[in-house]
Amino acid sequence: MAAHALYRRAIPAAATITRWPAPDGWAHRRFDWPAPGNVRPRGAMLFQTGRGDVFEKYLEVFAHWHVRGWAIAAFDWRGQAGSGRCTPAGDCGHIDRFEDYVDDLAAFWAGWDVPGPRVMVGHSMGGHIALRALVSRRIDPAACVLVAPMLGLRAPGGARVGELAARALAAMGDPMRPAWRGNERPHTLRSRESMLTHDPARYADELWWSAANPTHRTGPPSWRWLVDAFRSTRELRADPALATTATPVQMLVAEADALVDPAAALAVAARLPDVDLHRFGPESAHEILREADPVRARAIAAIDAFLDAQAPAMPPVRA
Repeated sequence: MAAHALYRRAIPAAATITRWPAPDGWAHRRFDWPAPGNVRPRGAMLFQTGRGDVFEKYLEVFAHWHVRGWAIAAFDWRGQAGSGRCTPAGDCGHIDRFEDYVDDLAAFWAGWDVPGPRVMVGHSMGGHIALRALVSRRIDPAACVLVAPMLGLRAPGGARVGELAARALAAMGDPMRPAWRGNERPHTLRSRESMLTHDPARYADELWWSAANPTHRTGPPSWRWLVDAFRSTRELRADPALATTATPVQMLVAEADALVDPAAALAVAARLPDVDLHRFGPESAHEILREADPVRARAIAAIDAFLDAQAPAMPPVRA
């Protein structure tokens, strides 16, 4: 545990940060950490973060998987963190259509030429995009892990009322403008920290990275992002292809999640034919993999067991 903590505020020496151009030329910030040479290789893991995140937030858990033999890759989503902005509105996180995210993920996956089984791990919005790409057969991982996936948005009055309200408010001005000021959601007295994690030190790590790279900070989403998030999650929940998705899926759901709707995630899990579901109670906020050690250890152990079963290690290299 202590060795992994060394990477919470440092890029590993063997890792590289480069630029990956999408087919339309959009430059994404990319992270690659090849598997270590002193352990039996496991395969390759693509980890995609949530809205507004940077991949540095997950270096600690990357280190855990790295010592187990995984090569790790990640890229910042279009329009956030180190992959630029799609709007001139300061640090606002904007996208015209969620299909742009799916297209980027599919293009990266298609060009990601690495040995061994390839697995996908997505947190929050990353989980939503991963599942969309999976059910539409745009990616073909050996296994897919969804951590606190954004399969429904919390909104007063429910998703239908929230979507209608977002569409009306977006139409009242520039839809590329920020939907609210600060925090992770509007009209709440809860602190941002309390909605993300019960671990103050790990929350402080995020603030440290934000101060170290202020241009990577992503603030509130645009109204257009919000409208399309409602639309994309609604369509995914209704997609009949969920019931015919053959890829093994593991889903970790925080039932006290204040940012995404855990009931929507549980409903989607019930429709997947091959799902390994793990539920967390009030002990976990949204960022399960950045929670206090007891929650985090339970989550990581579940993921390791799932990947060991669904994506067996590569055979040893013969001399």
